[in-house]
Amino acid sequence: MTFDERRVRFRELHAANELFVMPNPWDVGSAKLLTTLGFQALATTSAGFAWTLGKLDQKVTRDELVAHVAEISAATTLPLNVDSERCYPEEPGGIAETVALLAEAGAAGCSIEDYDPETGGMDSIEVAAAHVAEAVEAAHSLPSPVVLTARAENHLRGVDDVDDTIARLIAYREAGADCVYAPWLTDLGRIARIVEEVGAPVNVLAVPAGPSVPELASVGVRRVSTGSLLASAAYGALVTGARELAGPGTSHYAEAGISRDLLVEALG
Repeated sequence: MTFDERRVRFRELHAANELFVMPNPWDVGSAKLLTTLGFQALATTSAGFAWTLGKLDQKVTRDELVAHVAEISAATTLPLNVDSERCYPEEPGGIAETVALLAEAGAAGCSIEDYDPETGGMDSIEVAAAHVAEAVEAAHSLPSPVVLTARAENHLRGVDDVDDTIARLIAYREAGADCVYAPWLTDLGRIARIVEEVGAPVNVLAVPAGPSVPELASVGVRRVSTGSLLASAAYGALVTGARELAGPGTSHYAEAGISRDLLVEALG
């Protein structure tokens, strides 16, 4: 599909009354593998990509992100959502220019967060909603609109206040966001409440302590993503194998390796 066709398809997925799973590759190889495994859309991960550069999360430049999106978009035919952190408001052209650059690189959607790493705290609802509105205007003014996801980072940043989260997500919906997302929710009742009260498509991060995908579907969640967790699992497997080699000197880690047939199917 062309980039425009992918954006249309991505909007259709959000409009449909059913959940879709959108895993997060971190490089071209993982994107091709996930495409082969039959998912309907993919998303980048800011942390997973940062690790491939030898950096921590929130240390990637806008130019690096745009180049990454172009590479992933060229590696798959699926709609691609971009974890674009705060949309780089301090860069030339600010949030609007970031959205335009990501769209040009092939993004079908992108997100904007309300946590400021410079202050180490959450933006006020008023400031965050203004940022969302700016991103929405840029996303929706394109000839083929990009899906704009607004994120409330409370639970990921240790602020366990579901009332504030709901207030934020409602404000972001009213600012025009197409989808809302509060990473690291684990309680199905809270998730159901957010779906009911916010009144917009809701993305949920799939986490070990959280509900299963069928459970999330049962309360009306529209989209499930994996964030950096697939990349973390892959890096964890590398470290486990390296420690086995450095310790007992065995290589049992290799028994869990990927099959050559799948590699040929995805990469060949």
